[in-house]
Amino acid sequence: MAELVLYVGNKNYSSWSLRPWLALEACGIPFEDVVIPFDFAAGNPRFREISPTGRVPVLHHGDVRVWESLAIIEYVAELYPDAGLWPKNREDRARARSYSMEMLSGFRALRGACPMNIRRPRKAIALAEGVAADVARIETIWREAIASSGGPFLFGRFTAADAMFAPVVNRFDVYELVNDPATLAYMEAVKAHPAYRKWEEAAKAEPWIVPEDEA
Repeated sequence: MAELVLYVGNKNYSSWSLRPWLALEACGIPFEDVVIPFDFAAGNPRFREISPTGRVPVLHHGDVRVWESLAIIEYVAELYPDAGLWPKNREDRARARSYSMEMLSGFRALRGACPMNIRRPRKAIALAEGVAADVARIETIWREAIASSGGPFLFGRFTAADAMFAPVVNRFDVYELVNDPATLAYMEAVKAHPAYRKWEEAAKAEPWIVPEDEA
């Protein structure tokens, strides 16, 4: 099988890069990751060389190019059906994909007001309209999933659904958006996962600073 190469942006800031990287790493999928930083005001021109959209993440598998976080996860899940990227139970898979699509398409107020920033010291900020509603909906998703599975992750063990919400864990943490014990317990489980810690360590070692992502 041709080698999987996942191109990602700055690990400190790139929430969409984190999602497939974390899913693959946590499930033991062999791949190479290549960081192309956001270090140009108008975007790094290298993005156009490796991605049809001019954005990251993008997966290269031989001659195949797959872009967008969830599409990458689905493609790799087909390559490695036994890796456990999605839950085994069909109903659980349906819910995991529904949650993931909701994350993909929604929560714009939260994403706009609170950019992912692994290095950011914990500090609350004034919140834009709509952020509280986004936070409440995400907490509801987490609460319902864990009540059904028993935790510690959304579907018991770590799956792609947890990877899709991992940037939210950072946002909830560094902007001090939540205080519910169950929410905090789930966040601690994600932050303690070896794959998340590996990404976090790399993010904190990066030299680049993107002013517009320093809320």
